[in-house]
Amino acid sequence: MIGAAVVALVLIAVAGAPLFAVVLGAAMLGFYASEIDLSIVTVELYRIADTPMLVALPLFTYSGYVLANAKTSERLVSLFQSIAGWMPAGLAVVALMVCAFFTALTGASGVTIVALGALLLPALVRAGYEERFSLGLVTTSGSLGLLIVPSVPLILYGIVAQQLEGVEFELADLFIAGLVPAALMVVLLSLWAMFRHRGGKIPRAPFSWAHLWRAVVAARWELPLPVFILGGIYGGFFAISEAAAVTALYVTLVEVFAYREVRLADLGRIVRESMVMVGGILLILGAALAFTNFLVDAEVPQRAFEFVRAHIESPLTFLLLLNVMLLLLGAVLDVFAALVIMVPLILPVAIGYGIDPVHLGIIFLANMQIGYFTPPIGMNLFIASYRFEKPVTELYAASWPFMWVLLAALVVITYVPAVSLGLGKLL
Repeated sequence: MIGAAVVALVLIAVAGAPLFAVVLGAAMLGFYASEIDLSIVTVELYRIADTPMLVALPLFTYSGYVLANAKTSERLVSLFQSIAGWMPAGLAVVALMVCAFFTALTGASGVTIVALGALLLPALVRAGYEERFSLGLVTTSGSLGLLIVPSVPLILYGIVAQQLEGVEFELADLFIAGLVPAALMVVLLSLWAMFRHRGGKIPRAPFSWAHLWRAVVAARWELPLPVFILGGIYGGFFAISEAAAVTALYVTLVEVFAYREVRLADLGRIVRESMVMVGGILLILGAALAFTNFLVDAEVPQRAFEFVRAHIESPLTFLLLLNVMLLLLGAVLDVFAALVIMVPLILPVAIGYGIDPVHLGIIFLANMQIGYFTPPIGMNLFIASYRFEKPVTELYAASWPFMWVLLAALVVITYVPAVSLGLGKLL
């Protein structure tokens, strides 16, 4: 009977059943086989709903949806163009910074490609950049902001990791840890863009204080957001959940009443769309935690660690294999699914090798960023293919150079823990 149930579960998974249903079915089957009362699943669903940090997730998601419905992207492009347009390959550097910032605010790379693609791709081509380079830049930079607060995947990693026994860290530590790695990725990509267009072939936009001032004035209500969030948390004024609530209120007031780009009548639709997204995440998260509880009871993480330890002695080798596995996962799984399914399995093993859970979180999300445009089925590749009406094979070729640059950044992030943890120790 159990064997037949396993086969049925595999078949419905292959047929495209919702992820939460497959994970929940696996958890219930495991508990049933172990003769454990299935009411434990309900307990796990309640446990995730009772997590204080969980309040931040829907509030930051709602804020991102409001910003995506306003003209925030246009104001950011104008601002960063006025700051960096004078540099060699200035517009490419602007595109990288804007995409990273916008993805951090919205928490979704697909939204960034759709919202900013119509602005950045034509602008880059008109400025003299090759179309292939421009396509690769927009496609790959769509996921750059996953390491920057208030990125939803960053918060979700913290929530999932803190449910595991023996894992303790502050969510604020994770926020700080992502800043330097994210900056490293943007800087390396910017240097590559400058090197690629060396020789002054691309005209620069002259720096103008007047242009900068107009851009700052236009974005005056949105610019304080990152400082507001980080300053409030690290200054001791807000808890994470309080910062999320204040951010949601602030964004609503700014976009509805200050800029008047989001109508009051639209808020119902935005709330509905954002909470559908959150509801899907919570269903997957609750089912995954129930499955994680079964894995812990069955001592799967301990056995996995013993198996890996028997074959791999060096933490450096473990990290190398971990990166390869995560890159492949990032190409086939959405970041939310990868987080709730894989973190409970990987984190205990990594801790056994002495890897800091905060450092592991940054490694995990850095891999997910790259996995979004890893052939053959990285999500960004198909979103960009649909958005720009280009064959996906053309996007494969366009993304390769950017992938190699980000892989170099990933090596530094993985093997130099101070890149992730150093700023937090200083603060």
